[in-house]
Amino acid sequence: MVAVRPSVPEDIPAQRELWQLAFGDSDAYLDNFYRTYYRPERVVVLEEDGAVRAMTAWFDTSFVVPGRGTYRAAYLYAVATHPGCRGRGLAGRLLAGADDFFRTLDIPAVTTVPAEPSLHRFFGRNGFRECFTLGQEELDPAKLDVPARENPLRPAEPEAYGTVREQILAQLPHIAYPEDALAYQAGCCALGEGGLFVGETQAGPVCLCAEGDGQGLLLCKELLGGPAVRQVLPHLPGMFPGRRLVVRTPAAPGQKEGTLEFAMLKWLAPALEDRWNWEDTGYLGLAFD
Repeated sequence: MVAVRPSVPEDIPAQRELWQLAFGDSDAYLDNFYRTYYRPERVVVLEEDGAVRAMTAWFDTSFVVPGRGTYRAAYLYAVATHPGCRGRGLAGRLLAGADDFFRTLDIPAVTTVPAEPSLHRFFGRNGFRECFTLGQEELDPAKLDVPARENPLRPAEPEAYGTVREQILAQLPHIAYPEDALAYQAGCCALGEGGLFVGETQAGPVCLCAEGDGQGLLLCKELLGGPAVRQVLPHLPGMFPGRRLVVRTPAAPGQKEGTLEFAMLKWLAPALEDRWNWEDTGYLGLAFD
């Protein structure tokens, strides 16, 4: 017998085992999730004959569309099927059951960040469509300009980071994150010797979420601030010496080169899907990848 349901605390050992089998993350990484964000209802599991065979965590976010409204959106994360149970359609049944659960919560939208092209195709077969893009660039620290001004960035708590982030993104369709989701991200950053930072420049506010991979790469998961970003880039080598740099920013209007199809959207409310123009794109940015 197969059932899809919200998790219960007794499922945690099975969730952790499944998570590590699927993604290889460390105990410390999982501890951060269960410490900062986990609640039983924030993980949906597929149970077969009394055993957890698939799972997805989800973040309770908002899809902010200027001029149209703000919609509660479930961001799927850590979608996993036990390796011994793959190829049997369990992941699709999990997603369908999760949709039913979200409908009971009056959540009209679901988002996800597929990790590779094959997963974009998988989620596409399960009702998702491309929606969220970003610009990504690898920078050579040796080729960045010498800083002309004092570094405006300072470490920030999740609440302060979220406030500045929303200020910068106010005119752009985007996903907004609650404080506890940002606290989870802050924990991920700390494990990777990065952090959350905010600052003020002559060109306006900036914010940076930076996370290292432990192998010499620093991923700036988002660097926001429009024109102010160029004032911040020269400071990154000094903040994170000896690191290669990959920087993600919102894609500029009309930008093609360096733009990634990054995240996908599924409307659970037919009226909203009917009105949505799929030529429009938004910014999700902070993926917990």
